[in-house]
Amino acid sequence: MILTEGILVNGIEVFLLIFIRMVGLFVIAPIFSRANVPTYLKIGFSFMLALILVNTISNQNIVINNIYEFTALVFREFIVGITLGYVSYTIFTAIYVAGELIDMQIGFGVVNVIDPVSNIQVSITSTFYFIVCMLIFLLSNGHHILIRALFSSYQYVPLGQAMFGRGLQERILEVFGGVFIIAFKVAAPILAAVLITDVALGVLSKTVPQLNVFMVGMPLKILLGLAVMFVTMPLFVSIVQTLIKGMDSEMLNFLKNMGPK
Repeated sequence: MILTEGILVNGIEVFLLIFIRMVGLFVIAPIFSRANVPTYLKIGFSFMLALILVNTISNQNIVINNIYEFTALVFREFIVGITLGYVSYTIFTAIYVAGELIDMQIGFGVVNVIDPVSNIQVSITSTFYFIVCMLIFLLSNGHHILIRALFSSYQYVPLGQAMFGRGLQERILEVFGGVFIIAFKVAAPILAAVLITDVALGVLSKTVPQLNVFMVGMPLKILLGLAVMFVTMPLFVSIVQTLIKGMDSEMLNFLKNMGPK
C-alpha cells in the first residue's frame, strides 16, 4: 500500500513515464540487456524500480493535454534511458573492438564463434575479454552505478524536459571516438609484441632465405600473443576497473547536456 501512494500522489502518467525511462536503460545496458536475461524479468525489475522511484522524486508535475503529447513524452523518456544505456555499454564495445584487433594480428581473425546469447559471430579473444570484463563489472558493483545514475537522472533531467541539442550530439561523437582509443590502449601491448615479431621475422627471412618464415611465424605469433595477453591481464583488469569508475561521471555529463539550460 505504501508503494502505491506515489502513484496516487503523482499520477499514473508520471509512473508510466518513469517506467519507460527504466525500460529504455535496460534495453541496452550491460548485463541487463543480454538475451539470456528473460524479458519478463527485465520488465518486472523496471516496474519495481519505477514503483520505488515514484515515491521518492518530487517536482515532477507535468501537464498533458492529449494523447499525442503523452506519446511524445514517452518517446523522449525512452531516448533518455537508451542514451544512459549507450554510455554504459561503450566499455564492453571497446573490449570487443580490442579483441578483434588482437585476433587480426595474432592469426585468430578467421576463427569466429557464434555467441548464443547475442546471436552474432564474435572472435575468440573478444569473447574471453568480454567474460572477464563482465565479471569485473559485477565485482565492481557496476550494476549499482547504473541504478544510481538512473535515480539521479531526475535531478538533472526532469520528466518531459530532456533536450537533445548540439552539445549532446558532440558528446555522443566523443564517446564513440573514445571506444577506438580505449580499444587501442587495451590491445597496444600485444600489437607491439606482434609488430616486433614481424620485424624480426622479416630480418630473419632476408638473412636465412631457406627458412620458411610463414610456417614459423604463424604459431610463433599465436604463442607470443597469448603469452603477452596473460602477462598483461592485471593491466587489463586495472583498465576496466578505471573505466567502470569513470562511467558514473560520464553518465552525469550526459545528463547535464540533456537537462534544461
